Amino acid sequence: MQHAEELEKLGKEIVEVSTFLDRAADELSRRIVGQKEVIRRLFIAMLSNGHVLLEGVPGLAKTLMVKTLAAAVNLTFQRIQFTPDMLPADLIGTMIYNPKDMEFSPHRGPVFANVILADEINRTPAKVQSALLEAMQERQVTIGSYTFPLPEPFLVLATQNPIEHEGTYLLPEAQLDRFMMKVMVEYPSYDEELEIMQQATVSMKVPSISAVVQPEEIVRARSLIDRIYVDPRVQRYIVDLVVTTRDPARHGLTQLEQMIEYGASPRASIFLLLAAKAHAFLNHRAYITPEDVKAIAYDTLRHRLRPSYEAEADNVRPDDLIRQILQHVQVP
Repeated sequence: MQHAEELEKLGKEIVEVSTFLDRAADELSRRIVGQKEVIRRLFIAMLSNGHVLLEGVPGLAKTLMVKTLAAAVNLTFQRIQFTPDMLPADLIGTMIYNPKDMEFSPHRGPVFANVILADEINRTPAKVQSALLEAMQERQVTIGSYTFPLPEPFLVLATQNPIEHEGTYLLPEAQLDRFMMKVMVEYPSYDEELEIMQQATVSMKVPSISAVVQPEEIVRARSLIDRIYVDPRVQRYIVDLVVTTRDPARHGLTQLEQMIEYGASPRASIFLLLAAKAHAFLNHRAYITPEDVKAIAYDTLRHRLRPSYEAEADNVRPDDLIRQILQHVQVP
């Protein structure tokens, strides 16, 4: 009985605190038409202290969306354009020699901001992409013999173009695994594109964005999300999903055994649970359900599954594999 009372009290607190998300969504809608599900995923990542890889063709406002989110939440923002000739020092900083003191001192790079937009991250070689690994995982950067903590919150939002391959590089698996989600940015609907066209050609003015949310509200929301209840059966459901990606035949999906080269790591289980808790928070609940897990499963798992050559030859995508796994694994 006491447990139920605690959940009810937490639920009321979540309803009260989560109103800042409505303010942020309303502010973003002044500049961004549609893309509501993508924006929800960005909120989930921000609340879960995770990073997001945004994939979509050019012209879908990926960069504008990230910049607008940072402005609405009053966070410092840096846009870094990744190019083939980029060096790690261009990202994290380097040691600068001072002739006056005859000493080297660290010079911080643009990565020292709350929100980092890694624009076209797949346009730079692996040595530059890997420079982000320490920042994304440890929330710190090492320059020479100095180690600096990154500001909180710290969020990397990277974009990549799926249709252009000339001059692009595959992201290392170790880096892909550090992204909490890979979110697909789709084309707008007919009515949404009509509105976009009218805004761009009639008003000819991009609406200004006000800081309607403060970072302290995000920190408070995270403390509430940590307290969201997770039933042991839901925990086992999450692990069942992830383990099935590694050994589908052992879990009754023999037809997928030759379709998956390798499955998701334990980091997927962690991120799937954290994202599901943030999804429950967005829905003003103090507990998560299997539906929360299902809602976020594609975004959390699609970049952690490597389809085999046989699957690629049959045009089987990671989302097709995840769909079969979700349909097969028993829901508690």
